[in-house]
Amino acid sequence: MAHLFTPITLRELTIRNRIFVSPMCQYSAIEGMPNDWHLVHLGSFARGGAGLVMVEATGVLPEGRITPQCLGLWNDTQRDALHRIVDFIHGQGASAAIQLAHAGRKASSTRPWEGSTGIPVAQGGWETVAPSAIVFSPQHATPQALDKAGIARISDAFMAAADRALAAGFDVIELHCAHGYLLHEFLSPLANQRDDEYGGSLENRCRLPLEIAKRLRDFWPQDKPVFVRISASDWIEGGWDIAQSVQFARWLKEIGIDLIDCSSGGLIYDAVIPTGPGYQTEFASRIRNEAGIASGAVGMITTSTQAEHILATHQADVIFMARTLLSDPHWPLHAARELRADHPWPLQYERAKSF
Repeated sequence: MAHLFTPITLRELTIRNRIFVSPMCQYSAIEGMPNDWHLVHLGSFARGGAGLVMVEATGVLPEGRITPQCLGLWNDTQRDALHRIVDFIHGQGASAAIQLAHAGRKASSTRPWEGSTGIPVAQGGWETVAPSAIVFSPQHATPQALDKAGIARISDAFMAAADRALAAGFDVIELHCAHGYLLHEFLSPLANQRDDEYGGSLENRCRLPLEIAKRLRDFWPQDKPVFVRISASDWIEGGWDIAQSVQFARWLKEIGIDLIDCSSGGLIYDAVIPTGPGYQTEFASRIRNEAGIASGAVGMITTSTQAEHILATHQADVIFMARTLLSDPHWPLHAARELRADHPWPLQYERAKSF
């Protein structure tokens, strides 16, 4: 049996293979509501053989969205619309996950194909918040530094969203602490210059992400896993790095988090990132082997043999895929054939299995 197609059990959830769909923003919602685009987009990955399908970064508050077109989970109408998508994913034999997020100082932005610049309040945007009043880029407004009441409100919003995610039928929730969004901003000394218990030392900078992660883990059913996505490096001197990530992962393990989804970057708009095939896999390897917690590798993993090698050499426990699956939602079915693994095809597509 190929490692890529060996089921993995996290708590009491058994996932049929180790191909996990990364949360990929579609910037296609209206008032945070998923629609037919999201059903077809996410459903295609489940139909295409992925083990776990994760919904994009989903704002726990309206002002927590990256763009006005991002998904949200702050009301029951959104919950019910997501339930339909979860049911379809389950019907194809895959597990369903959702990433809960707050965009912090990178919120109120235009969509990538519109330039990813800040939207002024006068043009339909909103005021943004962050650990400190440090601007993300020259094209974004300076955020308001959060006070204790604002922090508590956001923490409560994560909990309310998790409650709705559970009601919608999700198997897994993932806490978004990556890519320069709010909780990553608290982690990095480049964005967090607070002088209270949420800033300064590594322990203090990790405090809010750990508090929210613990609240989520204590609430989420004990038979269901909770993931955390991190940016393991800011790719700039003096920023968040892999050594701090390993310690953060150790603390996350202590509170019961089940898997660390290892990405990087996003905090500094002009950071130079040395991309290449599998360029982030070393982060997953160090988290797995130094923190002793399951990890997921992501980033320019494009072939079945590359993915198989990462798992076979114990660099990660699962493979998160994004653009490769956008290019070919049926990549898992093709990979199974290449690795001579037994993987069922949808009955409606069986006639194409030998092609």
